[in-house]
Amino acid sequence: MKKNSSGEASKVDRKMVERNRRIQMKDLCFKLGSLIPPHYIKPSKEMLSQLDQLDYAASYIKQLREKIEKLEGRKEQAKAMSLGSNNDMIDTVKNGSKLPIIDLRDMGSSIEVILITGVQKNFLLSEVISILQEEGADVVSSSFSSMGDKVFHTIHAQVKISRVGVETSRVWQRFQDLVYDGSN
Repeated sequence: MKKNSSGEASKVDRKMVERNRRIQMKDLCFKLGSLIPPHYIKPSKEMLSQLDQLDYAASYIKQLREKIEKLEGRKEQAKAMSLGSNNDMIDTVKNGSKLPIIDLRDMGSSIEVILITGVQKNFLLSEVISILQEEGADVVSSSFSSMGDKVFHTIHAQVKISRVGVETSRVWQRFQDLVYDGSN
């Protein structure tokens, strides 16, 4: 008889353990499902089975990982461009290159423009700002400093519509046209 009572007790224990495991899994699935943004799931969450919620969560996590990898790549590219560009620009200014000098940095949803002019050179900053605005960017900040006979302008602009963006190659060409047409 002891075998029966101990066998029954172990069955009850296993059932309780299994029941607790299912409750815990259900709770964890609910927590995972609640982390998925509502706009990511097309039908309402109440209509989805746990398996559907897990599928959406896995898909969402995969999408976030891809986005992170893409952003890290853009960050590294921007760092490399920034370091190379800064050193090139400093070398150009030190070597007495013909002014004005203009540099454009595409940072995804923002743009940085660095403009170096001479103190005597009548270069219209408003034209640069107009080009940025016409091409779909809003100027967020602008600053300048002077060193010797050179004036350094820095303009930060934000893309107006992030889905559309700004065609930086066209902006760059318009800047080149402005600089070279305006310097003659």
